[in-house]
Amino acid sequence: MTERNLTAAARSINLSQPAMSAAVARLRTYFRDDLFTMAGRELVPSPRAEGLASAVREALLNIQLSIISWDPFNPAQSDRRFRIILSDYVTLVFFEKVVERVAREAPAVSFDFLPLADDFEELVRRGDVDFLIMPDVFMSKHPHAALFEDRFVCVGCHTNKQLSEPLTFEQYMSMGHVAVKFGNTRTPTIEEWYLLEHGFTRRVEVVVQGFSMIPPMVSGTDRIGTMPMRLAQHFAKTIPLQIVELPLPFPALTEAVQWPALHNSHPASIWMREILLQEASRMVSPFAPSEPLIDRTSTSADLLTFYPRTSLEPAA
Repeated sequence: MTERNLTAAARSINLSQPAMSAAVARLRTYFRDDLFTMAGRELVPSPRAEGLASAVREALLNIQLSIISWDPFNPAQSDRRFRIILSDYVTLVFFEKVVERVAREAPAVSFDFLPLADDFEELVRRGDVDFLIMPDVFMSKHPHAALFEDRFVCVGCHTNKQLSEPLTFEQYMSMGHVAVKFGNTRTPTIEEWYLLEHGFTRRVEVVVQGFSMIPPMVSGTDRIGTMPMRLAQHFAKTIPLQIVELPLPFPALTEAVQWPALHNSHPASIWMREILLQEASRMVSPFAPSEPLIDRTSTSADLLTFYPRTSLEPAA
């Protein structure tokens, strides 16, 4: 299925080409289907073969992880590559410390960071990725653990005069927004989903692929964006931003890490999970920030009283 070539497939599993041909012939007899047909120089799987692929892959992975014994995982000597689906936001505010620590403890371990794909649940289910990091409200039944919390704030250009006074609900809804949507299906982010659930639609003028694109897109304009506070403060160090409290009670954002159930007892997965959780535990709470927000319009305590509310009525 992967090689799309009989000779290459035989080579990948250390079989001769005649032996591979004989194996395919037996499979064709068993399933009463051609399974593969030639299209030019490439073997193309039949619909029956496509339907079997996922189940076969999962069965082989189960055998690998449940029956075949693992060698002890030695981080200092491992050259393991971890495939992780995560956002630009998590990469910038969290993973820098993780990468630094892994470089010290396991210098040959590497990472392959993948963007959020529309089929992320299937990738986790099949074990094609090691970890998925995203808001916990969107996660499936696979095992997961909370990493850190954040809260949403409003950002705008330092010249945006509408942000010089406390931002009202009416202003927030009427101003032009830079909004984030993920993947090919343009999946809305958690704050957009929350607004839509309560029947509110913002005036979105620019759609970007990640939160890190909001600060440069509001720069020099009167547009605003809604983004996690940790990331807003990260960009405020290099871009002149106004960061203000939102006039409505968005729920707290909890980023979590999820891994395939098949990897639950895998030594390398356990080691990386421990590092992720330990580094996350060192992060400062966003509900008691060490640095005040620019043009702050309400206190952290005020916001905490808002979050349990189920309505998006403007806060009094």
